[in-house]
Amino acid sequence: MKNIIITTIILTCFGVTAQAQNKGFRKYAHVKQFYKEISVDAIEVAKKHKLPAAAILAIAGLESGYGSGYVAQITGNILSLGAFKSDAELPALYLPYSKSLKKILFDPKEIAKHNATDLSYKKRAKSYKRDYRPAPYAGTHNNLELLKYNPKLRREARYACLNDFATRWIVKDSNIKAFRDAREYLDTLIKNDTTNNILYSMSANKGFIERIGGIPHSFNYRETWPKKVELIMNKTRLVELVNDIENKHMSFKEAWEH
Repeated sequence: MKNIIITTIILTCFGVTAQAQNKGFRKYAHVKQFYKEISVDAIEVAKKHKLPAAAILAIAGLESGYGSGYVAQITGNILSLGAFKSDAELPALYLPYSKSLKKILFDPKEIAKHNATDLSYKKRAKSYKRDYRPAPYAGTHNNLELLKYNPKLRREARYACLNDFATRWIVKDSNIKAFRDAREYLDTLIKNDTTNNILYSMSANKGFIERIGGIPHSFNYRETWPKKVELIMNKTRLVELVNDIENKHMSFKEAWEH
């Protein structure tokens, strides 16, 4: 009887461990919340402009720290897109670093909760990233916490960022060769696709990621960048998530738990 109980406990623990491993990054609440907020919009933009949505979601997760980076929180710029000449840029900011939370704070309400000894102030360099806050706040030091407390404006800012990526970056006339090549690669895939489903495949998403990064003069020149993006895509099962939402018509909640 004792052996049966021990065996049962072992099998139960193994089952829980296996289940946790199978969930990958989906087990983290902040990852779920981030993708809950942007998945439907990212899929819509990707579908409209013939881009692989899972790859875009993975890039957004990496570049914004799943929405937790202070630049992404302030500006809605979840893809870390550089500003064009006519765009408002996030200026240099004098912000504190919380030693206890190990992060940069920008919300006055949150800053006020901390003891002065916990905060280390430093001038944060101009980011040169586009600020997607609405006028008159975009490009200013004012109301940095605007998007944090306004879900509607946060969604609009993030949507504008996703749309910029699709319409200003990954385009045929881009001045960046890697982006032109990626667009040509996708167009060729679509032209030769008999299933009308190629952009939902793992191969297309990986091919896109590996063409826009990891090489000089690209989205991110570091060789490790594509690997990090693909790790997020695989561990969060974003290809499956996109297929479940778009092709199986599941809600985000259903797809996330599937």
